Amino acid sequence: MQENEDTEKEEIVQTMTRPEEDSGDQSEHSQVYQTSYMAEHQRRQQLEDGATEDENELKTPEENIEHTEETNMESETQKSADVYADSDQQKIVAKETYTDDIANQGVLKQFFKEDPIDWNSVDLGELHTVFRRKSGPSSKETILVYKIGNDGSSRVDKYIQKMDSDGEFRLQIDTNYEMVENLDSFDEHMRALYPPDMYEEDPVSHKQPKGPDTSENPQVVDVGQGQLSEEESREEEDTEEELTEEQIKGKELFKEAETLLKTGNTKDAKLAYEKLVEASQLNNTKAMETVSFAYLLGDHLGQDVQKALEIFQHLADIGSPKGQMGMGFLYSTGLAVNSSQAKALVYFTFAALGGDPWAQMTLGYRYWAGNAVETSCESALTYYKKVATKVAQGVTASGGSIVQRIRLLDEAENIGTGTGLLDDDLIQYYQFLADKGDVQAQVGLGQLHYQGGRGVDINHERALNYFLQAAEAGNANAMAFLGKMYSEGSSVVPQNNDTALRYYQKAADKGNPIGQSGLGLLYLYGKGVDKDYDKAFKYFTLAADQGWVDGQLQLGTMYFGGLGIRRDYKMALKYFNLASQSGHVLAFFNLAQMHATGTGILRACHTAVELFKNVAERGKWAKMFMNAHNLYREGHVNQALMKYALLAELGYEVAQSNVAYMLDKGESDMFDSSEIYSRALLQWKRAASQGYSIARLKLGDYHYYGYGTEIDYEAAASHYRLASEQQHNAQAMFNLGYMHERGLGMTQDMHLAKRFYDMAAETSSDAQVPVTLALTKLGILYSVDILKQNADFWKHLDLVYMYLGPNWDLYVMTVLAVILGFLILIRRQRLL
Repeated sequence: MQENEDTEKEEIVQTMTRPEEDSGDQSEHSQVYQTSYMAEHQRRQQLEDGATEDENELKTPEENIEHTEETNMESETQKSADVYADSDQQKIVAKETYTDDIANQGVLKQFFKEDPIDWNSVDLGELHTVFRRKSGPSSKETILVYKIGNDGSSRVDKYIQKMDSDGEFRLQIDTNYEMVENLDSFDEHMRALYPPDMYEEDPVSHKQPKGPDTSENPQVVDVGQGQLSEEESREEEDTEEELTEEQIKGKELFKEAETLLKTGNTKDAKLAYEKLVEASQLNNTKAMETVSFAYLLGDHLGQDVQKALEIFQHLADIGSPKGQMGMGFLYSTGLAVNSSQAKALVYFTFAALGGDPWAQMTLGYRYWAGNAVETSCESALTYYKKVATKVAQGVTASGGSIVQRIRLLDEAENIGTGTGLLDDDLIQYYQFLADKGDVQAQVGLGQLHYQGGRGVDINHERALNYFLQAAEAGNANAMAFLGKMYSEGSSVVPQNNDTALRYYQKAADKGNPIGQSGLGLLYLYGKGVDKDYDKAFKYFTLAADQGWVDGQLQLGTMYFGGLGIRRDYKMALKYFNLASQSGHVLAFFNLAQMHATGTGILRACHTAVELFKNVAERGKWAKMFMNAHNLYREGHVNQALMKYALLAELGYEVAQSNVAYMLDKGESDMFDSSEIYSRALLQWKRAASQGYSIARLKLGDYHYYGYGTEIDYEAAASHYRLASEQQHNAQAMFNLGYMHERGLGMTQDMHLAKRFYDMAAETSSDAQVPVTLALTKLGILYSVDILKQNADFWKHLDLVYMYLGPNWDLYVMTVLAVILGFLILIRRQRLL
């Protein structure tokens, strides 16, 4: 998009940006001053919608904008400054050159210091001014001016976006630095050199939260789609004409590979990657991006991290966000390069500015959790919202594929229990029943193939077949799902509103909530029927009253947008909450929007971030979970670990715990053996911070035994206490009882020990046997202690310590366990 694109008159804002230390929940990076006209306009709009001036839920535009995340180029400006912040390890320094084009402008060169600068020794200071301009048909420049000190000196950074062979602008990481001695004089000359129409000073665009898009996709609140301007379209056409024969050949090969990959056939996929490799050798950027991650993850090409590094480096050099994301991942994990969280942050930031959703998720998680950066809820909100918006735009009527996240630890410790996956034997059994005419089996298999999940891929051809068989037998659910398939359309089922209407009507006549909701959608959009909000509201209400999630979601949308009814944010919030309880992606997204902007509810940044994070984690890349699990079960441990590691970097808690589990078990040789426990400790820590109780328990164990860190009983007790109090973990309670009994990391106290043992037994039935043994031993110790205080004879019991050592209590518990087992055996024999 053009950097200096004009905004609408009602959205003109005057901004002054002055970065300061972030306070966590409240971003202080910018102050936005808006015209009184806009404030009054928004207030009148709220009153027209039925709101009263004293309603606390509705905020003024100033309040909404003050709390809403920074958008567009303000976010880019702030994050460009953030990449040079100290990340607790080192100053981040991009590629340094001293031949800035600005300095070579004769009139300006006098203001720059000639001596090379040691940027590690220079404090970044405050962001003073931002200039942006187009330096050519295929190049854009962003110039940041930082105020270094009180002596008037300043620093100038320049970032360049260049159009690649695919006609897309790529943000280059190569940055030119210069030091300015006289800031005021430099500003004057910049303004003289570039007239007002050639640059923008602190150009930040803030937009009011929008209502639902009633024209195309009213389910999604505030989902906008960018379009190329005429000038940019002409630039792409010119770029296409200027391509060399080699570039044209590479582009053709990439398109052929894309077509082959869509078939889903294994042989076609192999051929597709051969074409991709050939296209990448012809310097096709998109092909190189695909091939680089294929080498990294081992998809269709042999896993080769070194090759991936080489391609990532080349891509990053030409400004590819995917390449920058890959480099960031390698530096973050220390694969093929020396680990550097500082360099990783640089690459992630540039990739995120280039629009890469993985990088945006990574930064969103880092700012949310405070990994290598200062915790900033507002920054996390900015990044997660961008990804969540993309995910929400891709949600179809089917709701998308179900994400199956399997914990390897739970699977190992609960062998035989359900993991949510269907094994082949069970699927074949249902197929046998369906072929025999079992309607329920037909509907179940149809839904499974329509939505995917539980280890089954989406297959609309099979879904259509099963639904047709069940519909012929008169099943209302099958009719409703057929209506969905024809309403949405796919490569198997042509989109047809009339056919969809017919199936929806048949299902609705039988009182089916899916059919009622489908009819409501047709009337809401006017697809195959005249648009009628009253009928839409009627059918959505009927469906919602039966607990159907789509009916609840659409009612929330109608209340939010005031479609045919009085706008009511509280009712919208109610129905979005109901729909979210069933896990609907768009319900989470809409709730996040309302919490982020303070619409109908007090603004809550943390809640909005968690909701946006939930949506972002349902993107198509989540399919890697099942792929990684299958690889792990097949014995391809390194490939599985790499996929889990990438997902862990994106902030998936289940992936973090799976990486930690695999490292803890020592199943991979990807890392040096001396680093295994320290890397596992890091992943357990990240998973624990997201609320996984077993991870918190593992942290206690690692500090207790000194795995990956020094032995620290107090730290272990602290983690056990958190797991006990916040997550009611029985094992943590038992461990606290034992530590109180032995006086490890806390005061020795037999009464508190007994209390924690009892709590463990009450929390979990599995803990009753070990608790019984521990209490028996505790009772013996308590009796011995009493006798020692009243008889000199018992002083001779110190000999026990001499012969059995400090772990004598373990021997006692073993003997008691043997005796208990013997008694149980005798009792069972008598009963027989």
